[in-house]
Amino acid sequence: MPSIRARKGGEKIVCLTAYTAPMAALLDPHVDLLLVGDSLGMVIHGLPTTVGVTLEMMIMHGQAVMRGSTKALVVVDMPFGTYEASPQQAHESAARIMRETGCQAVKVEACEGIAETIAFLSNRGIPVIGHVGLRPQAANVEGGFLAKGRTVAERERVLAEARAADEAGAFAIVVEGVARDLADEVTASVGAPTIGIGASPDCDGQVLVTDDMLGLFDWTPKFVRRYGAMRELVSTAVAAYASDVRSGAFPGKAELYALKTG
Repeated sequence: MPSIRARKGGEKIVCLTAYTAPMAALLDPHVDLLLVGDSLGMVIHGLPTTVGVTLEMMIMHGQAVMRGSTKALVVVDMPFGTYEASPQQAHESAARIMRETGCQAVKVEACEGIAETIAFLSNRGIPVIGHVGLRPQAANVEGGFLAKGRTVAERERVLAEARAADEAGAFAIVVEGVARDLADEVTASVGAPTIGIGASPDCDGQVLVTDDMLGLFDWTPKFVRRYGAMRELVSTAVAAYASDVRSGAFPGKAELYALKTG
C-alpha cells in the first residue's frame, strides 16, 4: 500500500479487474493493482447491477484472485449493504474480507458518513481505497449509470467527497465517470493518487474492467478502449469445435488413448 500511495504525481498506476485465478495470473505481471470489483456481479454472474452482489461472492472471488497473484496489490470491493450502516459494520465486513481472502486492501464507494468509516478502518489496520463520481452501487437512486459533475452542485459534491476520503486516510481514490477538468481538479486537490475510469489521462493511474478491455461484450461504455477481440475469438473457436464434433472429426487419433503393448 505505501508504494502505491507514493506514486502520486509519478509513474502511472496500472490497474485492471480480476475475478478468477487464471485471469489474475495472466494480468499479474503487467499491473500494479488487481481490483476484485463488485462488477463481477454483472460480468460473471449476469446481474443487472452490482446491488445484488454479496459479501460471500466477493470473498470467493477474492480468494481465487489471491491464488493467481504474486506481485500486484489485490483490492476487494466492499459490496452494497456491508459498510454503509456504520463504521463498526464496515470494520466487521472488511476484517472478514481480509482475513478470509488474504487481500491487502478494500474499496468503498462514497456515501453519507464514508469519511468517518475510512478513518475508522485505516486506524485499525485496514487500507482503504475511496471511490467518487459515478457510483455503481447507487444506480437505483441515481437513475442508472450516469456521468457525474455536469452541474455545479455535482462538481462540488464530488470534490468534497474526494477531499474527505483523502483526509480520512484513503491511500488512493478511484474517480469514475466525470468530466476531464473535474477529474484533474480532484487529482490536484488530494494527496492520495487518483485512479481514473472514464475520467482523465492526467489521473495518477487508470483502471478498466478487464472483460470490457478484452472485447468480451458486444457493448462497452464510452470510456473503454478495446485492446482485444476475445468475443470473436471465442465464438470462432467454439463454432469450429462444434463443427468437428458433429462431423466426427473430433476426437481424432491424436486425442485418443491406445492400449500399450509389449
